[in-house]
Amino acid sequence: MRVVVQEAPFDPGAELNAFGKGDTDIGAVVSFTGVTRDVSGGLSRMQIEHYPGMTERALTQICEEAQSRWSLADLLVIHRHGVMEAGDNIMMVVTASRHRADAFAAADFLMDYLKSRAPFWKKEVTVDGADWVAAKDSDEDALDRWSQ
Repeated sequence: MRVVVQEAPFDPGAELNAFGKGDTDIGAVVSFTGVTRDVSGGLSRMQIEHYPGMTERALTQICEEAQSRWSLADLLVIHRHGVMEAGDNIMMVVTASRHRADAFAAADFLMDYLKSRAPFWKKEVTVDGADWVAAKDSDEDALDRWSQ
């Protein structure tokens, strides 16, 4: 398991190629890369803030929960902070297991957590000003399905 919180850009292809290399027990690798998007048009940049230490601990805990729920060979979570422009990679989740069902379920669970509960704060800066991104009910609803 690897959890990385960093300011620097990352290469999803390189990360995916290195992930699980040499592990012959892996039958499935699932990956998702989140990209900064310009939803409203006119995005100048997005600022993502976090509390060092606290954020890494929270992400590690949710990754440990994923490992306890599903039979995973390995997992990786990368999340950026700092200033990003539209089209920049924000985050990546990679899971590996013997069978695809566990890899898909764990990746889905981790993505739902990262979207709704991970301790990151996003501010969108446009030509009209800056606004903090509010939580969405749909994100909370997606996370609720895992508590059943």
